[in-house]
Amino acid sequence: MHSFPMFIRTTNRRVVICGGGEKAAQKARLMLKTDATLILAAPELDDELAGIVATGRASHHSGPVTPETFATAAMAFIATGCPLRDASLHALARDVRCPVNVVDRPDLCDLITPSIVDRDPLVVAIGTDGTAPVLARDLRAQIETLLPARIGPFAALAGRLRASVAARIPARQRRAFWDWVFTGPPRATWERGTEREATATIKQAIAQGIPGEQGCIALVGAGPGARDLLTLRAMQRLQQADVIFYDRLVDPEVLDLARRDAERVYVGKHVGAHAIPQDRINALIVAAAKQGRRVVRLKSGDPGIFGRVEEELSAARAAGIPVEIVPGITAASAAAAALGQGLTQRGVSDTLVLATGTGQLDDPLPDCVRMATPGTTIAVYMGVAQATRIKAALVARGLPPATQIQIAAEVSKPAERLTACPLHALDTHLAESGITGAAILLVTWPKQAQLRAAV
Repeated sequence: MHSFPMFIRTTNRRVVICGGGEKAAQKARLMLKTDATLILAAPELDDELAGIVATGRASHHSGPVTPETFATAAMAFIATGCPLRDASLHALARDVRCPVNVVDRPDLCDLITPSIVDRDPLVVAIGTDGTAPVLARDLRAQIETLLPARIGPFAALAGRLRASVAARIPARQRRAFWDWVFTGPPRATWERGTEREATATIKQAIAQGIPGEQGCIALVGAGPGARDLLTLRAMQRLQQADVIFYDRLVDPEVLDLARRDAERVYVGKHVGAHAIPQDRINALIVAAAKQGRRVVRLKSGDPGIFGRVEEELSAARAAGIPVEIVPGITAASAAAAALGQGLTQRGVSDTLVLATGTGQLDDPLPDCVRMATPGTTIAVYMGVAQATRIKAALVARGLPPATQIQIAAEVSKPAERLTACPLHALDTHLAESGITGAAILLVTWPKQAQLRAAV
């Protein structure tokens, strides 16, 4: 390493920023995240910097800059925009041994500002020694997705309770206690948004000891396939899970986001058949949670859309196990995005219907087009095998046979296929294209058709 990463205390310390324009303002924005006393040294300040001074958050030094300006400062940033001026100010700062960062002059920098992920008091800094700032920003964006938005306040709560833990819990047990806090039920409870309950749980454990481990279940939407379409919460639950029960349509790259030591159990649901029946899946996830494990039931798309979420919710609740739903991007939304269009369009389609072409084996086939009327878009899930029936039903309702039907298969995955055909050729087109299994059929019946019919 040519630079050693270190955090610098700013409480009750001065930070000098030389310059009155945009580059100085960029450093000021960064330092406003700290509690440092800011000194803005420049004859004149732009409107943003003047506004910072007006709020009392910084003071303006408009006179000559001397070594005394930098004396006792924690650090200085020099950003006047004039190379000669920057170099002379750098020399003045070095005279009093003030660490300095000169913008766009790495050869004059004692300090290099990293890319920062701020979850105060939790802070992650990424540096490349000035060699690849774009890479640092990209890594920062990735880390932003991994850290929950509320993890900072949770860390702050732990800090406030450290003295109480030290007073009440023997030293040999403290590591296990904090491991339970940060990887067990308190953190999971906090991240669900029930912060008072999490706080009460920790305080009770301080007074009475860690309770018997209670498991939990998260019904997580894996989205349409691509792992970068997962929600941040879905990623967090995967990384916290002890065991993951996943479906056939879940992409392997999504599973790679889980902890390496998390158990993975394939439950193989697909249209019309199941490697494991639904009631058995319910029993498996409940049994794992009863063992004190954090369970993720990972479903493609959104768990609440044709994902049998009610059956698994009911099983968890009947067993008294905490359960949550983590929504995901549903296939209809991903299909429309891949096609470069909306699911609704003003003046064309103001109603969206999500329907399934296939039901349970022992149930009658659903009438998935019963809501088809002018001004409606219908997204049919699991409809490929029923294409002939769907085509006949739409024609019977009056949809012109020449209407274009859009088909999206394996959306957002490497094997993604987007195609279209007229309604009258839907079943033959699917057969000729070799599209089977999971695909979305998008049927839009424009409002204009209603107007033409009226005429």
